[in-house]
Formats: sequence, structure tokens, C-alpha cells
Amino acid sequence: MDEKELMLHPWESQFKLPDTFNMVSLLLERHLKGEDADRTAIIFQDQKTTYGQLGAMTNKVGNGLIQQGIKPGDRVIILLYDRPEFMASFLGIMKIGAVPVPINMLATTSDLEFFIKDSQAVALIMENDIYDKLKNYLAENRNFKCLITHGLKAEGTLDLSDMIRNGSGQLDIYPTSKNDPSYWLYTSGTTGNPKGVIHLHKDLVYAVETWGRHVINFTRDDCVFCTSKLFFSYGLNFSLYLPLYYGASVVLNPDRPVPETVMAMIEHYKPTGLFSVPTAYGQMINYLEERGKKPDMGSLRFCNSAGEALPGSLFQKWKALFGIEILDGLGSSEASFIFISNRPGKVRENSSGQVLPGYTIEVRDAQRQPIPAGELGDLWIKGEAIFNAYWNHPEKTAETLVNGWMKTGDMGYLDETGYFFFSARGNDTMKVSGIWVSPLEVENALLAHPAVAECAVVGMEDAMGLIKPKAFVVLKKGHQASEELVKALQLHVKQNLTPHKYPRVIDFVDELPKTSTGKIQRYKLREQPKG
Repeated sequence: MDEKELMLHPWESQFKLPDTFNMVSLLLERHLKGEDADRTAIIFQDQKTTYGQLGAMTNKVGNGLIQQGIKPGDRVIILLYDRPEFMASFLGIMKIGAVPVPINMLATTSDLEFFIKDSQAVALIMENDIYDKLKNYLAENRNFKCLITHGLKAEGTLDLSDMIRNGSGQLDIYPTSKNDPSYWLYTSGTTGNPKGVIHLHKDLVYAVETWGRHVINFTRDDCVFCTSKLFFSYGLNFSLYLPLYYGASVVLNPDRPVPETVMAMIEHYKPTGLFSVPTAYGQMINYLEERGKKPDMGSLRFCNSAGEALPGSLFQKWKALFGIEILDGLGSSEASFIFISNRPGKVRENSSGQVLPGYTIEVRDAQRQPIPAGELGDLWIKGEAIFNAYWNHPEKTAETLVNGWMKTGDMGYLDETGYFFFSARGNDTMKVSGIWVSPLEVENALLAHPAVAECAVVGMEDAMGLIKPKAFVVLKKGHQASEELVKALQLHVKQNLTPHKYPRVIDFVDELPKTSTGKIQRYKLREQPKG
């Protein structure tokens, strides 16, 4: 089967990909024929971009990069806000055989410099305000083939808008191998320094369709809105890969996804699917409880959550407000996509769901041996979408990829019916009185208290050097920190969980340290001085 036939029948040939294969053929090229080219691909600030227009933009970016000497295999960093130009740049880089590397727009200047140096990128496509932060560093490093800015043109850079306006709209797909690097992402840094995750062109062919088909029966008539940005794995998957693969549409938001913005955009653009994270769902619920005015969410036929485990209390509150289930799932940058998920009408609260077709999972002990249902252990996964390697981290790659399996770094357990219950990242789970305790279950109990807006639980040493739970709590408006509230929260946990799991210490804080995706950085809480 050649690539042209594959474009027509991708599902039937998942494991028969031709040796010559470029993922752009499925994401874009097959939607550029006939009436499909007139379908809406992107909705951005009330402007619609059709598949035909996106195809032309993609080709113009690709041609512009070729003119600047960008070659297959070259890394090109993308530092753009969520807009059509981001998607055209990502696809254009991939189409010419180069490798797009989306980078966190919210990173510090020193972190941006790290990403640029670590990836050995030869070109950057960036917003003008990002260039202003990096111009001194870029001036001292002359290894770039080109620097491209969007917005006000900067001295010594090319203008992305000019490239799209004046470039050629004709471009052939470079004949990459299915095993060539397709894109990189950097890990979010919840457990330490970010690592470059290398994915191949073949990786997402199976992952995208199996999630869309088996979780919510996604169709080309769906329109999605994701609160996570395109430079994150979650945002890239569900704002670019999923809608483009199916020929559907996406609503892009260049601004911060604060509750009022998110809900206003849903009312205005009426997407059929919302992708968000537990923190954002919680913020929207708290916002509505404070303001009292409920937005019209009637267009939504499904809501999805990932990034962290969804507390049952948030699931219940959201369902009570809008009558829509939130489908929690588990994925990672390394696994490409969500591989465990709840399904509509089959949601098990506090569970990540069941494994999707095409993946195999096991919960293992410290000796890497499978353990029975109900026992807490390390989650391992096997499937076609797993990443190829960590860039320049061979020891970490060898530790994570073992005999075709990937150690996810997550801990949890499977019940008798195959539902996976996430406990924590491996180094977040603690043993208290000789028994494993998941910080997540303590957090869920605390979140059920009416005074608690957000919380995080970590292990701390007591005076005897024994590990006990410690909670960091953000209070809702109208509640004040006090010793009485500490005792009330501790009693609340004791009454809802076995008593040994209650937090021995509770610190009230204004905010919790988080990654830009909204994941709580518990390692930073563990690093805080005792007392």
C-alpha cells in the first residue's frame, strides 16, 4: 500500500504503513480535494480558515524554510501563540522533513535558552515579544540558519506574515520514512528538568483514531476547544492532531484560559467538545459559585480531562451544573496520546478509565513483575504510539523503555473490571504506618470540604523520621486560616478515609506551584524547609 492509498483508508492499514510516510499526508493533504478544501479547519477571533487556506499557508511556510536552507532532520523551534500561523508552521516544518519543536511560551528566559541550546535547533519561528526576551542570547549565537518573527518585524529576522503572504502555495511532501523523527516535545517538568521527547511519523496514526473512535465517536462535524495551549502535548493532540486527522474544526484562543474567557468562548463559538484539566474545571466551578451566573454549555456533547487525575467531587459538581460527564483519561508526552480513558455512560469516579484498544498495560512491582488487581504498583504500557527516545538522555531512555514496554512513572492499581486508579507519580506516593497512601485520595477528601479551593499532599518526615502526609491548602473566598479549621479538615479526612491517612500538618497557602499546564509540582512542595 502506498501513501496515496493510505490517505483514503488509514484505519485499515495501521500496522501496514508504507516505509515512505509523512504524517502530514493524513493531517492535511487528504482534506485538500474537492469540497473538503472548503470545510472550516480553524476558528480564530471570529475568522475562519478553511482546509484549503491552511494547506496554502503550510506550503508557503515550508517553501520559505527551504529557501533559508532548512533541511530534513533539522529542528525548528516554534514559539507562537495559539493561532493559525502556529498550525501552518508546525505542518510546514514537518512537510519538508524537518522537525517542529513547540516550546512553552510561558517559560522563563533562562529556560527558553536551555530549550534552544539543548535541541540544537537551527531556526526559530517566534512572536515578536519572545524575540525581545531572547535577542541578546540570539545575537551571541550565530548557528541559526534563520530567525523568523510574527508581529512587528525585528532587525535581522524574517517576517512570518510576509512569508505567508508572498510565498509559493505549491509544495510536495518530503518522502520521510515512517521511522524518521516527526516532532519533539519537552516534558512538563513536574519531576525535574524537562527532557526532549522524540516522536516518529508513525507514532500518532493509531493513537488519534483509536481514541476518537472508541471514546467519543469523534466525527468531522465536531468542533473542539482545548484550554491547554498548542505547545503542550495535551493541546497539540486535541487542538491539532485530533481535529485535523478527522477533518473537523478547532477553536483557538491566544489568551490565558481564565474561567470567564473559556466559558464565554464556549457560549460564543459553540464547540461540541471541551478538553481541559482538573485545575481549570475546578476554577470554572469556583468562579460560577462566586458569580452565580451559569453560561450556556448546551453545544457540548462531551468534556474531557487529562493532565492529572480528576477528583470525584469535581466530576459530581460539573455534572450537577451542566448535566455533562467529564471523561477523565491518562496519557503522557511519551505515550503520544491518552491510552486509558473513561467512556460516556461508563464513568468510574476517581478512575482514569480502561485501557484503549491497541494498548496493553500492566501494574508491576519493584522487580517489574505483574501484580494482582487491587495492589498498588508501577504502571507500564505497550503500544505503537510510544516515543522513540529522550534526546541526549540514553540512561533515562533505557530505564523507561524496556523490551517494548514503557514505564510511565505513574503508580496506581487496576480493579477486577480493568479500571485503572491513579495514585500518584512514582516519587509522590508514600508509605504511612507501613501502608501505601496515595496523595490523590487525601486531596480528594480535602476537596470535598466546602472551605477548600485547591490542595496538594506530600510526604514529610516527623520528629522520629517517619513519613506522614502534609497538606498545602488554598482556601475559598470567605474562609480564613485558623487552628480550628486545621482540626476541622483533619477530622473531615479521618471521617472519609482510614484515619492513618489524615494530614498531620496543614499549611494554608495563597497558591500552589504548578507547571504551565496546571499540574501541581509536588516536588517543589517537598523541597520546602521543614516547619
